[in-house]
Amino acid sequence: MAENIEILYHREWHHRWLVLLALACTLLIVGFIALNAGSIHLTVADVISSLFSPAAVSPQTQMVVMDLRMPRILLAILTGASLAVAGTVMQALMRNPLVSPFTLGMSSAASFGAACAIVMSSLPLLSLLFMKYQDGFIVISAFVFGLGSIFIIYAISLRRGSTSATLILAGVVIGYIFQAGLMILQYTSNNEKLRQITLWLMGGMWGANWSAIFIITPIVILCLAYLLYKAWDFNALLAGDEVATNAGVEIKKVRLWGLFFCTLASSACLAFTGIIGFIGLIGPHIGRLIIGQDNRYLIPCSALLGAVILLVSDTIGRTIIEPVEIPVGVIMYLLGGLFFLYLILSKNNRIFT
Repeated sequence: MAENIEILYHREWHHRWLVLLALACTLLIVGFIALNAGSIHLTVADVISSLFSPAAVSPQTQMVVMDLRMPRILLAILTGASLAVAGTVMQALMRNPLVSPFTLGMSSAASFGAACAIVMSSLPLLSLLFMKYQDGFIVISAFVFGLGSIFIIYAISLRRGSTSATLILAGVVIGYIFQAGLMILQYTSNNEKLRQITLWLMGGMWGANWSAIFIITPIVILCLAYLLYKAWDFNALLAGDEVATNAGVEIKKVRLWGLFFCTLASSACLAFTGIIGFIGLIGPHIGRLIIGQDNRYLIPCSALLGAVILLVSDTIGRTIIEPVEIPVGVIMYLLGGLFFLYLILSKNNRIFT
């Protein structure tokens, strides 16, 4: 009996690592395809030379690959991974499979914070300072508002009698409130600021540049490393608060810090991309189907899935009717809606029960 259990364990271990390896390879392939795709058509040789032998290609080709497409691809990867992991961890912390940065209104709150930073840049006292530290102000403002929305949801979850439906409804209401704030900012902004806010609302990779990547990368790596380090605690919380307490987990501390790092990673990315929904729902659910509930493997699996999904969606959006670009946020709304319908209509679905 013990030998059979050990065999099953090793078989499951090998399966999970093969899945992660396959997803990592898929991400590399999709990334290379994205480098080659676009209104400016390049050969495979041009892309490879731009990456490894810059002197062998023209300055224009080098600029397209390294200054335009590479930052965009990296931003899509970082954003997809952050939102998917945030969804995975939030679902574990609140024991609700429909929780994500989008459904809890955090995306709207973070975008409202970014929009506030954009509008404040026109104020006389802040314009000079904002011009010098624009990206930093946007990230901080997005994070503060995103974190505030999540703490409101967390406070509601502590009330007696709060249910999963209550949390989702509260998230929807908070999202609408911040959407109203965004509309007010749009109505009162000048043409230049209105255009920037509109781009945020649509969600896209227009903010991709190397400065954004240098800001986001350390934040995302730090947050994802912490969340992966706490994977055992998240597994314990899935079994219930009593089981987690008996296992030595400090429930309130784990939940607060978990929500903090989820919000920081997501807000930092959303500050440059705007509202991108459903990644935090699609990635974790597909991950559970192929790798199981263990957060030690589900977190990296969700990160890779989120990165692949968002990168594929962005590549489709900028190439399907080139040179016209469809915002990736629009594509994710479509995918998310179809995925929700699948969850609702699935015969074996237990999510809503």
